[in-house]
Amino acid sequence: MKLPFAQIDAFAERPFQGNSAAVIPLDAWLPDEMLIAIAMENNLSETAFLVPAQGDADYDLRWCTPTTEVPLCGHATLAAGHFVLSANPALEAVRFRTRKAGVLEVRRAGVGYALDLPATEMVPGQDETLLDVLGVSGAPIFVASNGVERVHIALLPDEAAVRAAAPDFRRLAGIDTMAIVTAPGDSADIASRVFVSAWGIDEDPVTGSAHAALVPFWAERLGRNAFSAFQASARGGHMQCRLEGDRVVLEAPCVTVIEGVFSL
Repeated sequence: MKLPFAQIDAFAERPFQGNSAAVIPLDAWLPDEMLIAIAMENNLSETAFLVPAQGDADYDLRWCTPTTEVPLCGHATLAAGHFVLSANPALEAVRFRTRKAGVLEVRRAGVGYALDLPATEMVPGQDETLLDVLGVSGAPIFVASNGVERVHIALLPDEAAVRAAAPDFRRLAGIDTMAIVTAPGDSADIASRVFVSAWGIDEDPVTGSAHAALVPFWAERLGRNAFSAFQASARGGHMQCRLEGDRVVLEAPCVTVIEGVFSL
């Protein structure tokens, strides 16, 4: 079996920035274990699989890390939108139906795309173990009160503290959550790093779904619904963010770096 394949750097103005995702269009779903095996072979944070749909969406969309299927992935959705829209310049937007996160839209915007995600609300919490594992003991911590993913946010004083965080990834692999450290940013309004060891990725380079939580979290603290964000991983990635009711919109470009055929 020959499958079309593209590797796309999302939240990136040029190659080697942002977060890489593989995008593979299918005529029909393959067995779940085959999807995971393909994602493991790609060895990227996420592989997005598309199947043509009818009704309220253009495609059904699923995402897999090298070890598991996840309920929401922002950067691979942005990459899937880039894959579809760059192949058809007449299209202004594409809608993806997902299993747990509803219908997500990617629309052309400026020099890139606007990705629409459901907002995740955060409330104060307690988890000294997680703070110790992240290497940020004593920081205020917040936990998701809705949404499709487990999320924890540790609020740090500045971007230098975000960059200095040194998680114990072996211990973090046993904690089933997306762990985010964040603070006011230097080159952007906010800065963050995201760790998801339990889902097969120690540090995610740039994470759209994390910003589904970060945007309402920071909108409240900044007193405004639009601002810039930087994820301070080794690759790094910038985006423009805004909160629109119970939806988060993230704007950023994408770059296709590899096109080819996946052979099964």
